[in-house]
Amino acid sequence: MLSIYVDGDAFPNLLKPILLRSLERVKIKTIVVANKKIDIGDSQYIHYILVEAGADKADFKIAEMVQEGDLVITADIPLADSVISKKAHAIDHRGELYSVDNIKQYLAMRNLMQTIRDSGEPTKGPAPFTQKNAHEFSNQLHKFLTKYC
Repeated sequence: MLSIYVDGDAFPNLLKPILLRSLERVKIKTIVVANKKIDIGDSQYIHYILVEAGADKADFKIAEMVQEGDLVITADIPLADSVISKKAHAIDHRGELYSVDNIKQYLAMRNLMQTIRDSGEPTKGPAPFTQKNAHEFSNQLHKFLTKYC
């Protein structure tokens, strides 16, 4: 049986009730990993793991724990790449399903933008998270759970 891992450090509040309803419906073990207390909701299927503060500590813990076939919910592209390399699945907060076919392109774009920022060039950040993004996430999560659970 697969598990869901949530990169909780930047998990949008709009997605919490969506995730809670979904995991209750399919009765799937969900592990929320973060460096601060995150509350998705009350469920016997949710387990919380607190890691020490620090850059990427939650990501490293998830990458260490995830198994083939599991699902990771994260906006962190390097973590998604690590997850895909372990033959697991990753969905971002906006509903993008990362795959072997697209993860290297996302990683290359992320690295290019980081290089541009490091050179001192101003860049725009991500667009604000919207209800439409939450809807797209919900649809992608539903499709995934229908296919794999």
